[in-house]
Amino acid sequence: MSPTISSFIRTIPDYPKPGVLFRDITGLLEDPRGLRMAVDLIVHRYIDRPIDIVAGIEARGFIFGTAVAYKLGVGFVPLRKAGKLPGDVIGVDYELEYGSDRMEMHIDAVPAGAEVLLIDDLIATGGTAKAGIELIEQADGQVHEACFVIDLPDLGGADQLRACGCDVFALCAFSGH
Repeated sequence: MSPTISSFIRTIPDYPKPGVLFRDITGLLEDPRGLRMAVDLIVHRYIDRPIDIVAGIEARGFIFGTAVAYKLGVGFVPLRKAGKLPGDVIGVDYELEYGSDRMEMHIDAVPAGAEVLLIDDLIATGGTAKAGIELIEQADGQVHEACFVIDLPDLGGADQLRACGCDVFALCAFSGH
């Protein structure tokens, strides 16, 4: 029997704080079968779609995003934490569970009208992904779909993105948080 994406992901209870079930993708990244499977499944979904650019959310979205961009034959745009990019940037402030943060990208990274595939490793509450969508739209890009390796549906992030009009795809889902 072939392994599934979820079989490469381990759950670590009470990390980073009590009550949290942390979904650790390092097993997926370390195993060449798992990494290849994840990238190939994502590429297969988008190979015949009008994707102009892949945007990855720092940091684990970079891992999957660059591989997918390479396979699709398109460029990659890093969406980074504030102060990490040289040159002129645009940014979005967003709320986290315990505070706020800022996401930025180069001002000229997404051409007006570009179809963008947004990628990250996991969607939980959706705050970071919503900020990524807002940033891409600020540059007059269009988010084709938001793609994740893992969805935590109990936290409602994917539903929030869908409610904002963004299609969502995930390779696997885990209940609980």
